[in-house]
Amino acid sequence: MPDLFASLHQQDFGHFRILAEYWGLTLKAVNSLEALRELCDSMLEPGPARETVEVLPADGRAALDALIAAGGRLPWAEFARQFGGIRQIGAAKRDREHTYRSPSSAAEMLFYRGFLAKAFFDTDKGAQEFAYIPDDLLELISTRGAGPGEPALGRPATPVEKAHEISASDRILDETTTLLAALRMDRADFQPDQKLIALLETAKLLKKNVPQTEAVKAFLEAPRARALSLLVDAWKTSTTFNELRLLPSIICEGEWRNSPVETRQVLQGFIGVIPPNQWWSLPAFLRDLKQKHPDFQRPAGDYDSWFIKRTADGQYLRGFAYWDAVDGALVRSFIQILHWLGLADLAAAQEGGEATAFRITRNVRNAKTEEDGKINIASSGKIFITRLAPRSIRYQVSRFCEWDGEKPDGYHYHVSARSLKLAAEQGLKAGQLLTLLVRHTHGSVPPALVKALKRWETNGPEARAERLTVLRVSRPEVLEELRASKAGRFLGEPLGPTAVIIKAETLPRVASALAELGVLLDVIEPAGL
Repeated sequence: MPDLFASLHQQDFGHFRILAEYWGLTLKAVNSLEALRELCDSMLEPGPARETVEVLPADGRAALDALIAAGGRLPWAEFARQFGGIRQIGAAKRDREHTYRSPSSAAEMLFYRGFLAKAFFDTDKGAQEFAYIPDDLLELISTRGAGPGEPALGRPATPVEKAHEISASDRILDETTTLLAALRMDRADFQPDQKLIALLETAKLLKKNVPQTEAVKAFLEAPRARALSLLVDAWKTSTTFNELRLLPSIICEGEWRNSPVETRQVLQGFIGVIPPNQWWSLPAFLRDLKQKHPDFQRPAGDYDSWFIKRTADGQYLRGFAYWDAVDGALVRSFIQILHWLGLADLAAAQEGGEATAFRITRNVRNAKTEEDGKINIASSGKIFITRLAPRSIRYQVSRFCEWDGEKPDGYHYHVSARSLKLAAEQGLKAGQLLTLLVRHTHGSVPPALVKALKRWETNGPEARAERLTVLRVSRPEVLEELRASKAGRFLGEPLGPTAVIIKAETLPRVASALAELGVLLDVIEPAGL
């Protein structure tokens, strides 16, 4: 294959200036031939070549690696099909509009850095056009240690950075159980985690926020390790779980698109070379990523066409200056997701502070394979389910109960007339709850609750409490006049000759009717309201 000098010989002086800009070189030459010689001398130095390769955006790096793996050349049609072509742009327009700063493809990205050239070579089938890396440049960069052999970004964490450890766990399984039950019961008071919603959608446990019965049943009955693997595998391959658009600190607007699965794969590649079980500095990792691979999620290094604004103040975050607020925030979120899925431990310099270190793990820490936790029941109908009780049982029991909150060691519920009525609307019977509780407490259900559930099953609600308003007047004649007025239909059960029950929402109409009778209503608010 031609060397660098021969490959660039036909290019103009403006092209040489572009190469110098991307390589961080200052051209002293005043004509094309001198500039070409000066460039070749500098570009074939190991230091500048290595540095230019290291800061290639991810898609350009992939195209370069494909050429290196193929021995330095690929048929142009094959290469262009995978990595795009090179636009035919005149030198004047190129220099006037700086089109080279917004490459349309990975091929253009390499072309304007001198890593890619085109030429016809003889083959068994005749002359064929190829994409290739100049021969002497190929020899220099093919030994650069690309891929798995590349040094990890950043450095090991300092003792201060890893002072307060937060071990990975499989608590996401319990969060999922709570969420699925709440969605199944359509609880209006429940504020779902949108990130978890997105994950369960991609894992096919939810569809438009509706739990999918068979998939949910299989998930809840699966061993914890297998259930966690299902979530991890769904996340790794998902094209719909979009970490960038799930960042709470930003709002993405417009029709532009990013590629979450490709970004995820690139970040996994960078993290994959970090030694397992080694505490790693998060600030140092971010700093090196920003310096060496800042465009890891940006096609052609584009920082202007993505319309992103800051949630806090609506400020648009366009340009490389906002890398930390967008790209850096995404990487931090990515590390948090690894922790959330049990794949990484975190640590902070201060207790309760922002993560400053992470450690990639091969096995979930603080995980337990057996779900043998207990269910404790009080005579009042209060139910406490420990965290490691079978998830499928907690899911079923929660469908009959009111949610009373979560504690570190478990979950609190209570049985009420309201919860049993909601369950009945979904075709569930109080007797089914009693059967569940008896089976999974070995018969330790308080007799009072057994009696209450059986009576409900037979008689339905037998007691009712409601908030009502009492209207009192000074004389029976006033009440009779009111009953004869248009507001008479709002008067309920009499409590004597001068008092009657009315519903609170009808109070304004009753007051209006009294005013028409020449009586002003004095409303007495309960103490403390």
